[in-house]
Amino acid sequence: MASWNSFPLEVTYQVLGWLAFLSWAICGYPQIILNFHRKSVVGLNLDYEILNMVKLWSYLIYNVSLFFSSDIQNQYFDKYGYGQCGTQKFSKFAITIVALVLLSAAVCFFIALPTHSWLWLISIFNTIQVCLTIIKYFPQALMNFMRKSTDGFSIGSILLDFSGGIFNYSQMVVQSIDQGSWMNFYGNIGKVMISLVTIFYDSILMFQHYVLYPHNKGLITSKIYEEIKQPLNSATQIDEHIKDSVKSFDLPSAEV
Repeated sequence: MASWNSFPLEVTYQVLGWLAFLSWAICGYPQIILNFHRKSVVGLNLDYEILNMVKLWSYLIYNVSLFFSSDIQNQYFDKYGYGQCGTQKFSKFAITIVALVLLSAAVCFFIALPTHSWLWLISIFNTIQVCLTIIKYFPQALMNFMRKSTDGFSIGSILLDFSGGIFNYSQMVVQSIDQGSWMNFYGNIGKVMISLVTIFYDSILMFQHYVLYPHNKGLITSKIYEEIKQPLNSATQIDEHIKDSVKSFDLPSAEV
């Protein structure tokens, strides 16, 4: 990484980086906790989850490779001249996307292998995670729209995800101000896009939760609960009917 000109900006950059890391690291837990308390994943779109998982793995490969590989760092420097910075199931659409992503990644790996074009390869993973970030939120937003409710989808995860996007983008702005260059924005377009797309889609989901459907929380869960409880009600009614029938014969309670 290029040397810093301002120590306060360097500290700010580090703080924003850790805040982004922490926000994205824990943003999945509110949904897990909500699922545990509800004993249900109704309201959580599984397409969103599988697309998000593949997107995160792609982003992990990109960042880990760029951080630990000196060969990739040198290739980056040569190119940019700058430092490194419960009845639900997966839809066929999501499965097809994941299969195409994995197949494309495998093909690109074998293309890069003879020439050791590792920067190009991880750039492919960077592009993959950007594309998946763009489409991964759509199934959940569409489900919320169709159900007219965000019940079952943790808004806490979205708030943390939104914070991570803000911190991530702010970190790049701070570094650019210090270096007097915006090279890191188009030299790491994946990081820019993931921040902007995350902020955009999280804003839509928050708008759905707090503005469009604020009074519909719990309606779907309550309906499901009533359906589950219905057989018990029927059994209770039958039992009461039998007791009433027995009483009509004036039998002692002990014989009942």
